[in-house]
Amino acid sequence: MTIARRHPEWIRVRAPAGEALAVTQGVVRRLGLTTVCEEARCPNIGECWAQRTATFMLLGDRCTRNCRFCAVDHGAPGAVDLDEPRRVAEAVLRLGLRYVVVTSVDRDDLPDGGASHFADTARQIRLRVPDCSVEVLIPDFQGDHAALGCVVESPIGVLGHNLETVPRLYKTARAGSRYERSLDVLAEAKRLRPALRTKTGLMLGLGEQLGEVRAVLRDLREVGCDILTLGQYLRPSQEQLAVVRYLTPEEFAALAVEARGLGFTHVEAGPLVRSSYHAWRYA
Repeated sequence: MTIARRHPEWIRVRAPAGEALAVTQGVVRRLGLTTVCEEARCPNIGECWAQRTATFMLLGDRCTRNCRFCAVDHGAPGAVDLDEPRRVAEAVLRLGLRYVVVTSVDRDDLPDGGASHFADTARQIRLRVPDCSVEVLIPDFQGDHAALGCVVESPIGVLGHNLETVPRLYKTARAGSRYERSLDVLAEAKRLRPALRTKTGLMLGLGEQLGEVRAVLRDLREVGCDILTLGQYLRPSQEQLAVVRYLTPEEFAALAVEARGLGFTHVEAGPLVRSSYHAWRYA
């Protein structure tokens, strides 16, 4: 398999700077919160933090799984911080957010996978900032429908769960996860609450074929998934999987047209697009 050796010219990341970024960073630090922006080394941290927005990561900074594309540390996690939901809500209030995305590490060590913690966070945000829309980006809870229901019934506007890649590459990229189980998370969320908007994201450039991507998009529409993000996989460090291919901006644009034609209500597609990128656009 041919491996891409360097970033192409269209992969350009703006360096973090500015007063607004400092405000976001200060709120995160003072409240002792974790963000996926930092832990996953998101290339858009400068742009997003400069707009006083961040994606908060619940349940610590250590994941019980070891996906080979991800920069988040893995291993034995710490105790659940029961005050974290309140502090996330306080951060939303201080930053003046009207839309917020909340995610977490995988916590397979917990009986409900952390579902009740997500639900409590959504309730705390609703309590302190009633007009803020909450999007959650959840793990698969090991297929536990009761755990999923706990989140679905909480005051959220969008439920996201990323498929990440095509079925053939799951064993390589997502050890501990299963394509069918992840698809079922999105299907069950719709069954439990049909009006709830569901969302997923794919990383491209890991060696998938275009036909495989199209098949995944069809699977997603069959389970009623509403919102789609498509982004370029970027290797966080030498410890993660190498990039096989860089897709051009034109290829992303063409895939976005196809996805909209299939019926997705909103599509974000581009080399630097990530799960929560411009999430407020469909608030």
